Amino acid sequence: MNAVGHSGPGAAGETRQSEMAGAQAGPGGLPLADAEAPSSIELRHLRYFVALADAGSFTHAAERMFIAQPTLSQQIRRLEEIVGTPLLQRRREGLQLTTAGAVLLDASRNVLSLVDHEVSRARQAAGLGRQRLRMVLPPGLPEALAVETASALRSMAAAAEVDIVWIETPLDAEFSLIRQRRADAGLGWLTTGPEALPAPLDAMSLGEFEPEVWIPCSHAAARRGSVSLDEMVGMDVIHGPRRAEAGTYDAWTRVMRTVDPRFRFTDPPFRHSLPMALAFASSGDRPTAVLTGPSATASTRAGPIQLPRYVGTHDMVRVSLEDHPLTATASLVWSGDLPRPLQQILFETADGVLSPVAVAAEMLVL
Repeated sequence: MNAVGHSGPGAAGETRQSEMAGAQAGPGGLPLADAEAPSSIELRHLRYFVALADAGSFTHAAERMFIAQPTLSQQIRRLEEIVGTPLLQRRREGLQLTTAGAVLLDASRNVLSLVDHEVSRARQAAGLGRQRLRMVLPPGLPEALAVETASALRSMAAAAEVDIVWIETPLDAEFSLIRQRRADAGLGWLTTGPEALPAPLDAMSLGEFEPEVWIPCSHAAARRGSVSLDEMVGMDVIHGPRRAEAGTYDAWTRVMRTVDPRFRFTDPPFRHSLPMALAFASSGDRPTAVLTGPSATASTRAGPIQLPRYVGTHDMVRVSLEDHPLTATASLVWSGDLPRPLQQILFETADGVLSPVAVAAEMLVL
C-alpha cells in the first residue's frame, strides 16, 4: 500500500513531464508539436504579409498599417516560423518573394478577400452594414464610356443595397489589381479576347474603340481625311506614356512594328494635354502625328471625320486611320470569386450600358 501510494501522483507527474519533454524534441530543432501541428496563422499575419509584399519595404508597409517597424518585422518572422520556411529575401535592391512566399501571397489575398466579403455579408444580415464593391475607374477613359458605366453601376448597386468604393488608378493588361484581390472589378481595355484573361477573371465587352489620329494639315493624307499605317510609321508619333496604359501601348507598338520593326512611340510632353501635344507636333523638325488613347467607337465608315475645330490645334487636323488596325475593347472585368449577388450587379451593369455607350460615343464622331 505504501509502495503504491508513493508511486502514485508523483510518478504520474514525472511520467507526464517526461512525455512533454519528449514531445518538445522535434526534428530540425523545432518543437515536435510545431512540426506536426503548427501554431495557427492569424489574419493579422496575412494582412501584414500582403501589405509588405505590396509596399516593397518594411518602412512603407509599417506606415500603411500604422504599426511600428519592429512590430511588423517580428510578425513576419513569426509567420515564417509557423510556415517553416523563409517567405522573403532581403536584397540590396529590395525585398523579393521566395517561391513559398509567392504561393502564400496568392493564398493570403484569396483568404482576406473571402473573409472581408463574408464579414460584410454577415453585418448586412444583422442590419449593421452593407456589402461593398471596390470598383476601379482608370483616368483617361472616354467620358461617354465612364459616365454611362458609373451611372448604371451606381443605380444597380443602390437597388441591391451595395456600397461602391471608387478607386481611380490605372489598370494593367493583366488587371492585376483585381486578380490580386486589391479591387473587385474595373473598367479597362482588352487587346485580346476575354478568353485570354487569367483565372479567376470574368469580363463583358462594352464596345470596340480606337484612338484619335492627328497629323499636320500640310501632310498629303490630310487632304484625303485618312492616313495609312505605312504613312503613320513614316512620321514621329506622339503617344503614351506607356505607364498610362501599358496594354494598349504594347499592343499598338506591335502593330506598328509589323511595318517597321524599329518603330518607337514618342512620349507626349504633357500627359493630360492634347493641345500641348498638338503644339509640340506642329513645331517639330520632322512630320509628327499625335495618337491618343482609345477614345472613339471603331467605325468602318471611310472619309474624313467632321468635328468642331479644337481651340489651339496648331495646324494639326484629325483624320481616320485606314483599315482600323489600332483598336481596344472596353470591358467590365471582375473576379469570378466574388459573391454571386455582386457578380449579378456587374453583369446587369454591363448589359445595360452596351447600347447607350455605343450611341453616345458614336455621336462624338458625327
